[in-house]
Amino acid sequence: MVEPKMKRKKEEIAEEKMDPDAQISIRFLGENGNELGGSGIVIPVGISVENLQQLCNQLLDTGDDPLPISFFTEDGVEIRESINQSLEKVDQEKVLTLVYAPQAVFRIYPVTRCSSSIPGHGEPIISAQFSPDGNGLASGSGDCTLRIWDTQTELPLYTCKGHKNHVLCVSWSPNAEKIASACRNGQIMLWNPKNGEQIGKTLTGHKQWITSLAWEPLHKDSTSRHLASAGKDGNIRIWDTVKGLTVRTLSGHTASVTCLRWGGQGLIYTGSQDRTVKVWRADDGVMCRNLTGHAHWINTLALNTDYVLRTSCFDPANHCAKPEDDKKAQEIADRRYNEVLRICGGERLVSGSDDFTMFLWNPSESKQHIARLTGHQQLVNQVVFSPDTRTVASASFDKSIKLWCGRTGKYLSSLRGHVQAVYQIAWSADSRLLVSGSADSTLKIWDIRSKRLMFDLPGHGDEVYTVDWSPEGTKVVSGGKDKVLKLWRQ
Repeated sequence: MVEPKMKRKKEEIAEEKMDPDAQISIRFLGENGNELGGSGIVIPVGISVENLQQLCNQLLDTGDDPLPISFFTEDGVEIRESINQSLEKVDQEKVLTLVYAPQAVFRIYPVTRCSSSIPGHGEPIISAQFSPDGNGLASGSGDCTLRIWDTQTELPLYTCKGHKNHVLCVSWSPNAEKIASACRNGQIMLWNPKNGEQIGKTLTGHKQWITSLAWEPLHKDSTSRHLASAGKDGNIRIWDTVKGLTVRTLSGHTASVTCLRWGGQGLIYTGSQDRTVKVWRADDGVMCRNLTGHAHWINTLALNTDYVLRTSCFDPANHCAKPEDDKKAQEIADRRYNEVLRICGGERLVSGSDDFTMFLWNPSESKQHIARLTGHQQLVNQVVFSPDTRTVASASFDKSIKLWCGRTGKYLSSLRGHVQAVYQIAWSADSRLLVSGSADSTLKIWDIRSKRLMFDLPGHGDEVYTVDWSPEGTKVVSGGKDKVLKLWRQ
């Protein structure tokens, strides 16, 4: 007798779901936990997302210039067409909490074709990075050179010679006026992107090769004077790039320092093969936290503020236009950084390791992790926060990319399609798309909302080591073992 009863129950739920005119009480909650418009707003369960957006924009006083907004339940279920179609069961007795998340007002379109394959490097391309304004492009290679490319004509611009070993890292200063490159000999050179000439003297001090570079954020230093470097020798050095001297050396790691981040609140974060993440004060070099928990080497670190720190005063919503002077640039960078902090509620850090796991930390407040992110079957190569701070993407040797909630660390989805290790990933500026480069010689473009593959981009003759999406969103760069730099456009 139980079966017909169950069947009837299911039918009742279905009928309940079908009635779009039934009333429900909702409350809007911001991502920072602030309530909008008070509790108990009564609406029909069949209300469309468009109407929810209108209502939310009115409460936000943005009705004249409405924002695109996404809505989620507290469990993270997105409201797609309407409330009753998106949720399994709607309890009319309770107030439904909807978390509203304003989306980017601009839209980045996926790149679909290779617009040019530019030879030039004599050995594999190890790293390639667009400038913060998206106009410049630099790449470092095993052929001991840094090359600067013209993104308009898609031709080589300057070849910067001086390193005596593989160029392992390339990093643009946040004001887009300097490029730092570091090599396997432990030397750092600074270059002027306008003429390809070296700025100042070579920075020497590391006893072994350099693994990572990070500039001081623009809102703290309007002239991009200070640079941090991490080395296989276990040390982190902070440089004054004008004097060409080490300002201070941060020592405390007992093995190679593999990754480095310079946060927006005056903290430097480092991950090491000694299985710890250490947090340092940039202004006096004091180690203020030691984050433990990983069982193997740490390979990668990501801050939820990485994107806004990288793009500094160049706002993708404004086509990355350059401010008129340093003071204005610093003000814009500061405003943009604080806006992001307001959304995400504080600077969060994710570490990825050879132990197949990741940890989500709130390092300025606690040495305890927020969450341990498990699911990868092989080592984690890279982790990156989306520009809107809401999602973490991780790339692994297990051929998959996984998506996690940037606030709680909750697992969201796996993106499968690569047939070999995924080396690097990069987000589009609007957080709607992701590009990945793999040992299988392809790039893939993923749609984050549908969690599906959008475009498969073959073309490289061998493994793809590096990918980057330009901040203004119109192009992707890739490079790897076949020594060819490829630019991809819409």
